[in-house]
Amino acid sequence: MRPVPAGFAEGIRMKQTHRACSRRRFLQAGGLALAGAALPGCLGPGRAPAPEGRILTVAGPVAPEALGLTLPHEHVLVDFGGAKLAATPRYDREQAYAAILPHLIEARRAGIRSFFECTPAYLGRDPALLVRLAEASGLRIVTNTGYYGARDDASLPEHAFAEDADALARRWTREFTHGIGETGIRPGFIKIGVDAGPLSAIDRKLVAAAARTHLATGLTIAAHTGPAAAAFEQLDVLRAEGVHPSAWIWVHAQAEQDAERHLEAGRRGAWVSFDGLAWEAAERYAERLERMRAADLLGRTLISHDAGWHRVGEAEQSYKPYTALTGGLLPLLRARGWTEGELRRLTVENPARAYTLGRKPA
Repeated sequence: MRPVPAGFAEGIRMKQTHRACSRRRFLQAGGLALAGAALPGCLGPGRAPAPEGRILTVAGPVAPEALGLTLPHEHVLVDFGGAKLAATPRYDREQAYAAILPHLIEARRAGIRSFFECTPAYLGRDPALLVRLAEASGLRIVTNTGYYGARDDASLPEHAFAEDADALARRWTREFTHGIGETGIRPGFIKIGVDAGPLSAIDRKLVAAAARTHLATGLTIAAHTGPAAAAFEQLDVLRAEGVHPSAWIWVHAQAEQDAERHLEAGRRGAWVSFDGLAWEAAERYAERLERMRAADLLGRTLISHDAGWHRVGEAEQSYKPYTALTGGLLPLLRARGWTEGELRRLTVENPARAYTLGRKPA
């Protein structure tokens, strides 16, 4: 595999030093992190300053207005083999690169300019591969920090069960300040996953850790959720942690059949993400979006495919393209009377607002 280009990840290799600090000092450190000040006793020296008001791509920070047409929830590769197997890459990177790249080039040709890759650690996250794909495709790609507790916790590392929320938040904050592993590549958002239904103890801990990481870094939380029960419990946890709902994205909100719950979350200030467009008819998505628009909540709405998925360990691959938005849904919405301003708000302005770095509300 080619080395990471010198211009990527701000050219920084961060020193790997860290000392534990109390939750109080951790939260105090959060405010300093956003200001770019030193955090003695919590974060080691040599870390990168926090580019508040920017979007952190795998190639470094960019202005939000530079994103263009954006897919806020996609994947390129997943490994559902469990945390132990997925802890280190167990696939041929050259083969994965060759399989994935044509789909990203197709998305770029269809008008997509930016791409949020939502595969967390221990599920197939590979930031160095994303750097190569971004460079070759011309897309701005953003990776994440955080852990995936859905699918009955199979993708959670052992330390996620043993450590408390503060310890997990320090791990994730360290990736933001020092870069992921030895790559120097910094995450641009927090990705967690919880199971459907009432939050389990481990899922509640992941939400609390994500809240504390947001307070320390300004990274937005994208939470694989589904039905509303877990969504509104997460909002309760965030409120208790002092985090505004606008720092949180209800991922896979289309799994909730009661449209009133979408409206309620949007009115609270949360982002409501309908992001299974690759798996469902465009007409269903048009109806959901029109309900949000009619309630004056278009400004709290995100749309994406949840597409891709080069599947590690599976001989049969059925890679979903990233073109249902530009080739299907947007023409349908135009035919139904949507203005270009409304479409721009949905696909360009909203993702940029949702993921801009900084404590919410800004």
